[in-house]
Amino acid sequence: MSVPTFDVKNEVLAAEDRIRPHIHTTPLELSEPLSQLTDCQVYLKEEHEQLTGSFKVRGALNKLLSLSEEQRAKGVVVASTGNHGLAVAHGLKTLGVEGSIYLPENTPPNKVELLKSKGVPLTLYGIDPLETELQARHDSESQRKTYISPYNDPQVIGGQGTIGIELLGQIPDLDEVYIAVGGGGLTSGISGYLKNTQPEINIIGCLPENSPVMSECIKAGKIIDVSMSPTLSDATAGGLEADAITFSICQAYVDKWVVVSEAEIQSAMKLIYEHHGWIVEGAAGVPLAGLLKLDRSFTQDKKIALIICGGNVDQQKFHELIG
Repeated sequence: MSVPTFDVKNEVLAAEDRIRPHIHTTPLELSEPLSQLTDCQVYLKEEHEQLTGSFKVRGALNKLLSLSEEQRAKGVVVASTGNHGLAVAHGLKTLGVEGSIYLPENTPPNKVELLKSKGVPLTLYGIDPLETELQARHDSESQRKTYISPYNDPQVIGGQGTIGIELLGQIPDLDEVYIAVGGGGLTSGISGYLKNTQPEINIIGCLPENSPVMSECIKAGKIIDVSMSPTLSDATAGGLEADAITFSICQAYVDKWVVVSEAEIQSAMKLIYEHHGWIVEGAAGVPLAGLLKLDRSFTQDKKIALIICGGNVDQQKFHELIG
């Protein structure tokens, strides 16, 4: 097993100092209906209520705040399926930095329109988000600008990990955390902090079976190409860069992997709406779908946090989806 290439906990603590004045501490709500359904105490970490509608603003702001004055002056380039782009656009406006955003051609229209409204130049390139990332990285190098990866960056990971600090402040005797996994930035930050603070906490990585990239790479013991199909969890879709630092962190700290179907994701989104009235995106339903899929003997009587990672979804399509 490989080991993390940097000290994640210290990176998270540094991020906490940088970004705390600029972000919300999101609520952690006990869900009575979901707790009754699963025979455990289910807490929902409301990152869909974070600035820009997802957790991504944590990592984006931490990266931007860590740049030198010279780097900020030259500008930045990012690649995104939507939420990372929205987060960086917010950071650019907040800090007065120039930047451009690369999106896959199949990015949901509501996210494209949201980004257009931010006034940041957009480039649509590729279908697989990995294609988009590689092109954005190439262009940033040729333009001598800083590339901000959605996941493959220590400061981005550190920013996302500040959720772990909040979790322990809100429920110190937490047993398990369920997280939707794409490139692994969110999972790396949270797990890297928690496992080096309270190692007895279990980290459960949840993925759509239409894009189970990280779990398949972990199975293989290395980063590989994984076949994918469209998924409701578009925010976690796409391959991994060959040098993704999140791979070794997930390999070291994730205790269990759960792969869920599109029907299970849809059902989870519907349950969240029915019981809490929240309109959330597909990736936010993946952790609940993962919890519901596990045997009750694994989860019974435990205190469990589900990361409700984002709410940037087209409302009409959402209502069509859940009926």
